[in-house]
Amino acid sequence: MSSATYRTLLRTPGAAAFFLTATTARVGIAMTSLGIVWLVHGRTGSYAVGGLVTGGFAVAEALVGPQLARLIDHFGQTRVLPAILLAHAAAVVSLLTLVENGSPPWLMTAAGALVGATIPQLGALSSARWSALLHGERAAALPTAFALESLSNGLCYLAGPALVTTVGANSGPAQGMALATTLVVGGGLAFAAQRRTAPVPMPTGAAGRERAGRSLLRSGFAAQVGVNLALGLYFGAMQVSVTAFAVEHGAADAAAPLYAVSNCAGLLAGWLYGLRRWRAAPQVQLALVAAGFTLACLPLLVADTFPGLGLALAVTGLAVPPILVLSSVLAAASVHRAALTQAFTWLNSASAAGSATAAALSGRAVDAYGAHGGFAIAAAAASAMTVLTAPHARAAWSRRTDSEPPAHN
Repeated sequence: MSSATYRTLLRTPGAAAFFLTATTARVGIAMTSLGIVWLVHGRTGSYAVGGLVTGGFAVAEALVGPQLARLIDHFGQTRVLPAILLAHAAAVVSLLTLVENGSPPWLMTAAGALVGATIPQLGALSSARWSALLHGERAAALPTAFALESLSNGLCYLAGPALVTTVGANSGPAQGMALATTLVVGGGLAFAAQRRTAPVPMPTGAAGRERAGRSLLRSGFAAQVGVNLALGLYFGAMQVSVTAFAVEHGAADAAAPLYAVSNCAGLLAGWLYGLRRWRAAPQVQLALVAAGFTLACLPLLVADTFPGLGLALAVTGLAVPPILVLSSVLAAASVHRAALTQAFTWLNSASAAGSATAAALSGRAVDAYGAHGGFAIAAAAASAMTVLTAPHARAAWSRRTDSEPPAHN
């Protein structure tokens, strides 16, 4: 195995251009949420107001994203994306102006929601392009493509927050937000300019639109929404619980290295997973990884030292990229090709909804039972994922067994 697998994939005509431009924009997207916190806090001195505005951003992004994706599937990426990017730039300018003028929190929150409602889902758009590009005989390369997407996303969400914090500390929070928006808009426009790899828009006519829309209701796709909801629950619970664990043990600064351990393990696992072709059906792979993920969460319930927790986080982190890759593969196979952007955006929204829900639930659990109460919610989310994936794995295994020719004596 070597990284040549990824190089070969990126030599697919047009692939490198849309992947690199999408990655540039995703760095800006990863900067935006934290950039809003620094921007509002720098003017008001209140983290509470900063959190309120950022919350408006996150809720609007999760709710409006699938609706924008529907427009993109209907009219095409190259037609809709530039208008969304222009609206996003205007929304950021509005937020900057309101914050600078010391506007009331509710008005800044409305502006933050507008920023979230107009931020493009470049990860979903890029995944839709891979699905359109690698179909038919080339579909076997799709897991590698989604592994590459997972690597890009992981690196962007490591680099983005660090970049916006550095720029904000040295030049001011407004400059950090300006840089984030420049990357989003510039990278997004360059992505939209790659016309030859853009998916074909949704079929014209009511029948074609209805057929594509109905595919989002299939049980296979619904299961992947559930998987991403459960994964979001895990992430939301871990964000609160790891921090609480560090505070309980008198070393709040240890939370950041613990998160880094999990993230680095995930990057390694994602890279390795994409280097080879796996023979088992994706449904079977996902069920096995989910079961392993559940078992890996159990040590979290009893970890009482930083090395012990770090090891547990590293092991659970190994499972996350394969889950994301396999869920994307199965989602792409479950829906009409003309609804791909909506499908991937719904997965993102489900994860965001799970994360927000778990943050609230685990906060109460931590208050009542300590950090291990929050870890219990994370383990329960992993268990729910195992339950969701098992029936589809059994069905896939049965189909494969039935299709095999009988053995001859």
